[in-house]
Amino acid sequence: MIGRFRALGSSLVFLGGGFALSLITLRWVGSTLRPVLTGGAFSYAALQTAVLLLVFAFLTWLVGGRGLGLGAADFGLVPAPQGVRGFGRGFLLGCVLAAAAMSAAVVLGKAEWRDDGGTVTGWLGALGATALLLLPAALVEELIFRGVPMVALSRAFGRGVALIGLAALFGAAHLWNDGITPLALGNIALAGVFLGLVFFTPGGLWTSTGAHLGWNLTLAGLAAPVSGLLLPMPWLDYTIRGPAWLTGGGFGPEGGILAALCLTAGSVIAGRRTIPRSES
Repeated sequence: MIGRFRALGSSLVFLGGGFALSLITLRWVGSTLRPVLTGGAFSYAALQTAVLLLVFAFLTWLVGGRGLGLGAADFGLVPAPQGVRGFGRGFLLGCVLAAAAMSAAVVLGKAEWRDDGGTVTGWLGALGATALLLLPAALVEELIFRGVPMVALSRAFGRGVALIGLAALFGAAHLWNDGITPLALGNIALAGVFLGLVFFTPGGLWTSTGAHLGWNLTLAGLAAPVSGLLLPMPWLDYTIRGPAWLTGGGFGPEGGILAALCLTAGSVIAGRRTIPRSES
């Protein structure tokens, strides 16, 4: 068992130390590489993801492994074949939920897809490039919010407390996203609950990363903003005319009630598949 003070302290060190170290590293690396960076915001986003991934992977080993004695099995990372299958199941679930939210907006909120003059080949290429950007971003957010703190806090306080607390932090981490609204913040926190429940299904971190990627990539691939960020996507345009409280408006589906309903359904599905893990 992990004591409550130890769990809280380790989580604070992991989260606070991780973000502080990432910020320091980004400032140093960013200033050093700025003359050679190309692609503007896209390049900086890739650099930021790489730094966060390295820092939190290191802290997962240091705080989780060396400090708390956690191993790969505690995060559902082994056996690998189960993890790979879990990634696929999570990815499919994320895709279905995101597509359902967007399709419901077409039916109920007068949203529509239009051909913007691009080609399917161009769309496939952009989709692949977007996946390469979103996969490490999904993995790093899962490491942060469904990694060491989730395991430590769930063992010390119970899964319910850990899920709600870390979901609230997950929502707060998006406070500065463009176009954020109270409903959008609530939905992102709800997504944190959904992903936390997915983490406790077979496949663990593999599965939650797959679900995270499936949700984000489906929104981006079908030309909707992802948490307020619209990624370039040829061939398709997604236009929303219905009320923002229903469809999400300019923030994307995550800002509307329809996404909340889909994420709730996903949470129920994941909640029925959760499994116990070692409490040692």
